[in-house]
Amino acid sequence: MKRFKGIGGYIWWASCVISILLLWRTAECQIRYTIPEELKEGSVVGNIAKDLELDVSAISSRNLRIASESSKQYFTVDLAKGELVVNERIDRETLCGQTAACLLPLQIVIENPLQQHRVEVEIQDINDNAPQFHKKEIQLRISESVAPGARFPLENADDPDVGSNSLNSYTLNKNEHFRLNVKTLIDGRKVPELILEKSLDREKQAVYRLTLKALDGGNPVKSGTALIQVAVQDINDNGPKFDHTLYKASVKESAGIGQSVLTIMATDLDEGLNGEVEYFFSEHTSELVKRAFDVNSQSGEVTVVGKLDYEDVKMYMFDVSAKDKGQPELEGHSSVQIDIIDENDNEPEIKLTSLPSPVSENATIGTAVALLNVKDLDSGENGKVKLIVAPGYPFKLKPSFDNHYSLVTDSVLDREVNSEYDVKIIATDLGLPPLTTSKSVHVKILDINDNRPEFTHASYDIYVRENNAAGASLFSVSATDKDESKNALLTYSIADTKFQDIPASSYFYINAENGTIYSMNSFDYEKLKLFQIVVQAKDQGSPSLSINTTVNVFILDQNDNVPVVIYPSASMGSVSHQRMPRSAKMGHLVTKVTAVDADSGHNAWISYRLAEATDSSLFAVNLYTGEVRTKRSVSEQDDASQRLLIEIKDNGEPVQSTTVTVDILIEDGLHEPVSDFRHKASEKDKKNSKITFYLILSLASVSVLSLLTFFILLIKCARSSRGGESCCIRRDSDGYKNPNRNLQIQLNTDGPIKYVEVLGGDMMSQSQSFGSYLSPMSEFSDLTMVKPSSTLDFKDTLRGLDASLPDSAWTFECQQVSTLCLSP
Repeated sequence: MKRFKGIGGYIWWASCVISILLLWRTAECQIRYTIPEELKEGSVVGNIAKDLELDVSAISSRNLRIASESSKQYFTVDLAKGELVVNERIDRETLCGQTAACLLPLQIVIENPLQQHRVEVEIQDINDNAPQFHKKEIQLRISESVAPGARFPLENADDPDVGSNSLNSYTLNKNEHFRLNVKTLIDGRKVPELILEKSLDREKQAVYRLTLKALDGGNPVKSGTALIQVAVQDINDNGPKFDHTLYKASVKESAGIGQSVLTIMATDLDEGLNGEVEYFFSEHTSELVKRAFDVNSQSGEVTVVGKLDYEDVKMYMFDVSAKDKGQPELEGHSSVQIDIIDENDNEPEIKLTSLPSPVSENATIGTAVALLNVKDLDSGENGKVKLIVAPGYPFKLKPSFDNHYSLVTDSVLDREVNSEYDVKIIATDLGLPPLTTSKSVHVKILDINDNRPEFTHASYDIYVRENNAAGASLFSVSATDKDESKNALLTYSIADTKFQDIPASSYFYINAENGTIYSMNSFDYEKLKLFQIVVQAKDQGSPSLSINTTVNVFILDQNDNVPVVIYPSASMGSVSHQRMPRSAKMGHLVTKVTAVDADSGHNAWISYRLAEATDSSLFAVNLYTGEVRTKRSVSEQDDASQRLLIEIKDNGEPVQSTTVTVDILIEDGLHEPVSDFRHKASEKDKKNSKITFYLILSLASVSVLSLLTFFILLIKCARSSRGGESCCIRRDSDGYKNPNRNLQIQLNTDGPIKYVEVLGGDMMSQSQSFGSYLSPMSEFSDLTMVKPSSTLDFKDTLRGLDASLPDSAWTFECQQVSTLCLSP
């Protein structure tokens, strides 16, 4: 408790209760100042900075301000001195009326950190109002027959002041016929009564003039006066009498106009006009009562004629009179008390005491966002309010004091889900039926870098034709980031990978801003068929986040290679020399031209055509195999020397072609190798059977190895399926992944040219071809292995073998891809 000396000798008291709020760390301090009303503008109420234990230099930077619940701003803060000063003249009677305690509640709001304090200023009454009568002259008519002791209610005076400064007593000038009595009503009002002390005699004195004075208890005492004029009337010796001296009733504040409240009743023992009674409000009844109720003069029914409001007036107290029609007329008096029943007719009111603050999406639970309070003008249960946040919002209300709350976070926020909220606050009172009101509080969520960029695809496949122009745009990758501003600003780069020991940057360039990939060189399908480059997208947040994706660049083949003749080999000369017997029949196999093309697909499909011939009617070339056969039997008239020009071309666009020249010598007495083979069953059969045996043995070994591998894969597959994995075995190592490979072994024993070919290739290297050729022109069984076709440098001479193989052929294929499978 602290004591402060105020203006004019008043002692002001300030009390402060501090409670620590653990979650949003604000100190609530309630201070009360006591000042008199009517202080001049600029008068100092107290040093608010000192009482709040704040540094005067800090209150300006922390934006200390007053959030008053009143419509007028009666106080302000001198930021230079930290003093609470009067901003406008204060009239206690205007603010609080007849309420004993007049308190002005203030909210002191301080930012950085956000705090609020409650301050109450008690306004003390001063004796600035004198008692006043509504009428300066009071008229009374009293029959001369009225007996001493009769009482006549007088108009009471009103004094807006309260406490000791309010109305205290009444006085009446001294006379021999009347005296003054003051009675105190239930509501505390003091009402004067005029009591007849001595019988009146109209013939002696018809009119009496008295002075009624009302005095308050202030220092100095103030007073107000009214003149009472008593007219003495002739005898009507029985006046009306009410059943009750006080009538009580209650009515709901929602009562409609014309609703009956109660009925008063008075009786008069006289007959005729002297016994007929009419009812009226007493002459000193206030306009407030007359605007709310009316008394039927004939029936005495009191009805509602105006709007009732419990929040304005809780009880009406007034006097009624009953008058007869005698001469002189006599009247009776009674009092009526009507209590107003409160109804739930006021909705709660939600008021923000501070503007909502933006909150970061990584804010901890319990972070304060806004301050607000709620009030309801009703009373009792109707005035109690329950305040909640509508469902579906990550916020809650934390009570502070006296219907003051702070809006705090209640769960983890995510700006990418909701970047802002219009938080709906619902206030419901406890009345029947309950009344509800709502208010939306706009809260903006601030972004942090909590989302990695995401590519539109997990991986990208690009198809580029070989021999492309260097520097051309190939493709554009695109990534997005759910964050905003610089947290969503992306840059693209290519990871430092190598292809055949050459950095990826030597092959490709990427635009860092838009992700467009450019080629740095021209590509050659026959050297590299696939590039796998890793592209990274990185945001500009702090710390920055990134993501990688794989871009598969497939090089498409173009027809840029000329077919190369394997047989007859160039080492044997530009012209191939072949022999055949003159006894050869139609369909006799003279020779076979074999060529390969380094391209792939349609570009590598090779066809053979007889371009020129000494005798075109004698020979024909198979379009697909290159076999040269006789179209008819050789006759004696045919020249012994025949020259053939064979054209070899591929299926590409444009077509690539080459030619080979074959000289054929037709000899007499030379037998067909096929006939010799059919009739010989000795040495040649033994030589060829050895070669066939070795070839079959090789093929059998490969088949057994393949079957063994297949069974091992089946076992692994069965074990993996128990663990929920796929039935195919995949290679997931970070190193190089083997591309597709094809292996083909072909044996051909038809005709005099005996050969076996082993073909293989993959996506990263050239197709390879290994062949063994046997020719009937050879005296020995020689086996020639041809180097990979990618070199296009076949220097080994094929030498024919003087042997034949059985009519049989086998083909075995195995395809190996990223998912390893084997099939016969």
